[in-house]
Amino acid sequence: MVLRSRLVLRLVLQPDSVERQLTIACMSADPAATAFLLVEVTRRGEPVWAVKWRSADGTRVKRRLGHGAWVRRGPDDRWASRSGRSQDGALTEFQARRLVPRFVADAELQLAAARTRASAAKEKPSFRELALAWLRHLERVEDAKPSTLRDYRALLAEPGAGYRRGKGETLGRIMRALGDTPTADVSGGDVDALLTALDEQPISRRTVNKYRATLHAIFAFGLSPDQRARWGLESNPVADTRKRRQDDAGHLEVFTIEQIEALARTAESGSWRKGRTYVAVNTQHLRGQEDGELADFLRVAAYTGLRRGELVVLRWEDVSWAERVLVVRRALSGTVERSTKSRRIRYVPLADQALAALDRLSKRPNFTRPGDYVFATVAGERPDPSALRRRYVACRDAIGLPPLRFHDLRHTAGSLLVRVLDPVTVKDIMGHADLATTERYLHAVRATRLADQATKAFSLSPSAGAEEAVA
Repeated sequence: MVLRSRLVLRLVLQPDSVERQLTIACMSADPAATAFLLVEVTRRGEPVWAVKWRSADGTRVKRRLGHGAWVRRGPDDRWASRSGRSQDGALTEFQARRLVPRFVADAELQLAAARTRASAAKEKPSFRELALAWLRHLERVEDAKPSTLRDYRALLAEPGAGYRRGKGETLGRIMRALGDTPTADVSGGDVDALLTALDEQPISRRTVNKYRATLHAIFAFGLSPDQRARWGLESNPVADTRKRRQDDAGHLEVFTIEQIEALARTAESGSWRKGRTYVAVNTQHLRGQEDGELADFLRVAAYTGLRRGELVVLRWEDVSWAERVLVVRRALSGTVERSTKSRRIRYVPLADQALAALDRLSKRPNFTRPGDYVFATVAGERPDPSALRRRYVACRDAIGLPPLRFHDLRHTAGSLLVRVLDPVTVKDIMGHADLATTERYLHAVRATRLADQATKAFSLSPSAGAEEAVA
């Protein structure tokens, strides 16, 4: 049983009139007019005062007054006022009732502010909603590849989300800083503060610029004609921030022909395995076949310049033996076979070295039909790109080659091709989006070609040099 104000206590004796009196009170514009006292018991068993009333929006609210109640249990187990002076800060019913109007008024102000914030948040969609809408647009309209979507989702992950692999948790830097902010309220200062915080992290300037580019793309989507009204954007706040100055790409490290062949011989010998066990029927035969195919895989990678995701999905129908051409139609994106990175089919010439490697692979006892994978597992399935990368690293380290990445086999092909072919042709073979990427391979080649001319220039006598200059 609860103890209420004296008015309510008197009405308790007349049950038929209670509902009528409460209804009249609820019709009042003042929420305090609907309030009455309750006695609640804390976990420690101590009685405290609580107030219950109907808020301005019609919802029922109950809050503890924050003071102990000077009451006791009566013979009928009901709460009753205690006699004498209250102790330990406990309030009598009279004292508590005096606090109710001010208490309800203060609580109503807090509730009204909370309702205003909730209403504003509902009316103004958050940056999180915009980011998720942008991701859906990339997937459904732009048809972005799974690997691209995976990278963007990693940048836009929530703080504390688990990694796709491993036991780590994402930092969620973008969502932590901007996720709950209404989209229209994100300013250039907010974005700049995020980028400045990223500058302090152990990440490269290139990565900071990647964060910036992602944010710019999200807000650009929100500013598109069919989206602007929904998100309430007037401008792109990222445009007010500065792109970080990145260091030059640096010297392009590549392998020599001798190193490529040494790498392939190491793969074929199996010495890179370092005592690994291989359990299967005819173990030695299967392992020898696997090692031989790994060697030819590395040769084809270095002599064609194909990306790893393009190599693992090659099929025999893509090899044009008569024309000595490799037709690159597809690539692996995440775990899905899609079009190439440029979304175009390209034709890669097969040098004798690559053609010989493919010829050896075509003579294996199985999986040589047009639809079979060129590089297949012992079960004929598509090989795991990560496993191939690990095996490449093991072969590389086994003979002490420079610590170049698997992707540097592609750079090796580009650097060798640009010595004898014009940059535009190399661009088409490599599948580069623009010529600037291909021109990276030209720097060392140009210096080499100029060496003989420099030698000639420094060998001229002063008089001969002057005569040639006049001529």
